[in-house]
Amino acid sequence: MHTAYPALTSARAALAAGEAPIVLGALPFDLTAPTALFRPQTVGFLGALPDWPTAALPAVRVAEFRPAPQEHRERVATAVRALNDPATALHKVVLARALRLTADQPLDARTVLRRLVSDDAGANAYLVDLSAAGGGYGGAALIGASPELLVARRGEVVTCQPFAGSAPRFADPTADRASGAALAESAKNRHEHAIVIDEVRTALDPFCVDLQIAPQPHLSATAAVWHLSTQITGRLRDTSTTALDLAVALHPTPAVGGVPTDAAAALIKQIEGDRGFYAGAVGWCDAAGDGRWVVSIRCAQLAADRRSATAHSGGGIVAESDPDDEVAETTTKFTTILSALGVAQ
Repeated sequence: MHTAYPALTSARAALAAGEAPIVLGALPFDLTAPTALFRPQTVGFLGALPDWPTAALPAVRVAEFRPAPQEHRERVATAVRALNDPATALHKVVLARALRLTADQPLDARTVLRRLVSDDAGANAYLVDLSAAGGGYGGAALIGASPELLVARRGEVVTCQPFAGSAPRFADPTADRASGAALAESAKNRHEHAIVIDEVRTALDPFCVDLQIAPQPHLSATAAVWHLSTQITGRLRDTSTTALDLAVALHPTPAVGGVPTDAAAALIKQIEGDRGFYAGAVGWCDAAGDGRWVVSIRCAQLAADRRSATAHSGGGIVAESDPDDEVAETTTKFTTILSALGVAQ
């Protein structure tokens, strides 16, 4: 990398001053923590992955559940009680759990990335060096395939595609169609989705005019999960607003945080601790202000020695949530990264 920007303000200043033709990397879930943003030595926009050599994957296994499924059920139940308490203002909170994975030999990140793209060509696959964040992130990397566009800016046009509400995919076509149809009709999931759309609209209003929001969510599919998603487009009020500015204004969306944002973030920190770069954002912004940022989900953080990794998976909790269903949802969402890593499921 040419220049690291562990401070978000430094990255924004470099773009504004024309000191960096482009800034790329990762934003953490907690924007008060160091970022992994940097100015690269060179940059190229390609239509496909480079023709990197691939390597056989070593055996990878789950070494630890963080927390165990039963503890996650208890956390969800605690959140549901808070959501149903008239004395609290909480409407939604996203709770996640993690898996610590170990490999017999170092993992080749480019091979894992290629497997992610092969499994789901429509997802936003990414591999980000986290060294710019400093501290314990030296040599670590974030790898994943996100279905969710946080925000893109091209000229004055702004595009978002929030996701909220999910259901598993099945190999059997009949069961798969039924799962998608049940999601589309689920009152709980439509409620969760509506909360997200309202908050995204509120966040975009100061920056955009002519907001166009689809009246109903539509079904989107990854290889492992059905989702409810809504396309949102708008036009910038002021073209000095960059894609990075918009990403910061939107993050964290209720799809990964909750509503109200501050109350949900406080509960997440209390229950989970530091999420690091899980549920942050990855992407780029150039000196013209254009760029693209996706929500960093369906991912794992690879250790510097590539002998271990930590994968996260979360689900939105609302007043109607069932703890057993939420454990099942996070298990389904782990499928994307575990499949790419070759973990038996």
